[in-house]
Amino acid sequence: MAQPKEVMNIKEASRYLGISPDTLYKYVSVERIPAFKLGNRWRFKKTVLDEWMELKSKGRAREKE
Repeated sequence: MAQPKEVMNIKEASRYLGISPDTLYKYVSVERIPAFKLGNRWRFKKTVLDEWMELKSKGRAREKE
């Protein structure tokens, strides 16, 4: 599998995260996931998504303790 780019569009980010583009749009609209607009298009930085997922997974692990 090809390495994801550092800045991804909705389609690439949804594939990277394993969710549908529609779900990703919904998460962005309620500010549930980090994203930024470049022009009128949403963009996602891979490193920011990785950090966000790491924080979320650590939070879940603490909830189970």
